[in-house]
Parts: sequence; C-alpha cells; structure tokens
Amino acid sequence: MIDKGLILLVEDEPEIAQILDAYLVRDGFRTVRAADGETALTHHSVLSPDLVLLDVRIPRLDGFEVLARIRRESNTPTIMVTALAEDLDRLAGLRLGADDYVVKPFNPQEVVARVNAVLRRVRQHDRRYR
Repeated sequence: MIDKGLILLVEDEPEIAQILDAYLVRDGFRTVRAADGETALTHHSVLSPDLVLLDVRIPRLDGFEVLARIRRESNTPTIMVTALAEDLDRLAGLRLGADDYVVKPFNPQEVVARVNAVLRRVRQHDRRYR
C-alpha cells in the first residue's frame, strides 16, 4: 500500500483515537497519537506530520492553544475534531487557523475523506507555487 503520509492524532479518549487510527491506517496513512497538548506539540516538533487531527478538550494544553502554537511555527494542515459544536467554538478554531472543523459524533469515513481533501488541496498548492 502507498504511504499517504503521517497523521498526528491528538485525542484523549482511547476509543475514539483507536477508531480514527484504524480508519486512517486502512486508508494508507501512518499515525502517531498524543493524548494531551504538550505531547502533541512535542510530536509535532520532532516528527513534522503531514496533518494534525486535533481535539479541543484535551489535558495539559487545550486544542485551541495547541493550534495557536502550531500556527506560530508552521502551516501544518489541521482539522479540529471535537464535541464543541457551538458556532463560537467553530469560529474560534477556524480563526486560529484550522483547515476544517468536525463535530463529534462523526462518521470516521468522513473524517478520512476530509483528511484526504485537505492534503490534496495543500499538495496541489505546493506543486503550483514551487
């Protein structure tokens, strides 16, 4: 199977992390998991993932703070995956630089489709402007 890239999966609920991980791996991605914000930032810095799937309500640093810190140093595509469904939460994530925002509960196949769509756009953009 073709390696489609590395996804940093930031989720503190083991069942959700396991489901997303299984669907991503089945679709050809490699994954690394983080269950808290500090670990997520360390993995991001060391591993330079192709995309981050980021929950908001995670220990140590919340997802909004993680996203803000990621944006200070990189343009890594990031999709928020969270139970926070209010318009203000969605707008906060998008204003901080999220590329997409998915509300729990979600269809894991849809999340994988969104990952592929965001990466496709980013990779097309990179080729056009090199």
